[in-house]
Amino acid sequence: MTTNINKKVTYEGGCHCGAVRFQVVVDKHKVDDCNCSICWKKGFLHLIVPREQFTLLQGEDELTTYKFNTGVAQHKFCRICGMHPFYIPRSHPDGVDVNVRCLDGDVMANFEIVPFDGANWEDNIHKLVNSGSTSPDE
Repeated sequence: MTTNINKKVTYEGGCHCGAVRFQVVVDKHKVDDCNCSICWKKGFLHLIVPREQFTLLQGEDELTTYKFNTGVAQHKFCRICGMHPFYIPRSHPDGVDVNVRCLDGDVMANFEIVPFDGANWEDNIHKLVNSGSTSPDE
């Protein structure tokens, strides 16, 4: 059970090799587990925060971007280890979608994981767990 569901907490995280590091301030501890084509393969757990709550600490030069379908979402990944720690979503271009699995330490118990039918994203966008937060986009 989550103990921090409405508490503001600062987390750090990064990619697997450590080249990319970030800090994120979280005030809603609910995340979307999406089944769209890209999220299913990546295992991405979605936590969208306003851009001012996200700080890239290091590794900007190590990041590269993948775009597909509409080309709007900017899926960021480390060019060294291939990890996808965050991206800029189509639904919230002023926010950052952090992969909760890339946060440091044993923090998964702090989050409530809510399934999201991203395979039918356009039909389900209104069902996301957090107002002001969305799941992935294609």
